[in-house]
Amino acid sequence: MHEHEHDHDDHAHPHAAPAAPAEAAEAARWKHDGIRVIPGDKLDANTAQTPGMFRQAAINHARVGAQKIWAGTVAIEPDAKTGVHHHGALESVIFVLSGRARMRWGDRLEYVAEAGPGDFIFVPPFVPHQEINASPDEPLQCVLVRSDNEAVVVNITDVEPVERPETVHWVDPIHKHP
Repeated sequence: MHEHEHDHDDHAHPHAAPAAPAEAAEAARWKHDGIRVIPGDKLDANTAQTPGMFRQAAINHARVGAQKIWAGTVAIEPDAKTGVHHHGALESVIFVLSGRARMRWGDRLEYVAEAGPGDFIFVPPFVPHQEINASPDEPLQCVLVRSDNEAVVVNITDVEPVERPETVHWVDPIHKHP
């Protein structure tokens, strides 16, 4: 039996014909226009900032050429909160890494829900809302994803929040319990 040693890190087979120029160009295109890994310590803080919050972009058009999404992180200081706002036609997802998030929403912030580590929060288009770190002494760390990479934030300044918002618990519309 005859054994051959092959360098499996070299993806070109030594006995294969050389790649045609078009194939080589296509392969090279994917090298820089394919998957991107953005290290967590290389996020871009050149984003809109809110007092008590620190946002960083990971995925956007400028950094990776994203056309339809924006993703990044936010760190929210204890007891900090945003003003009342919405994100226009964008959909947003917030994933809580650590801490306790409190979300208030509605025309007068009349609804409230809280989320902890491992929980996802969905914010539909045009919903007036306020993000709050529910902890007086622990930072809130989240991952944010929006359905477009435009930085749409519409601040709403004429809201008179209700004194005691109604707590809303999520009901899974697909797996309803009897």
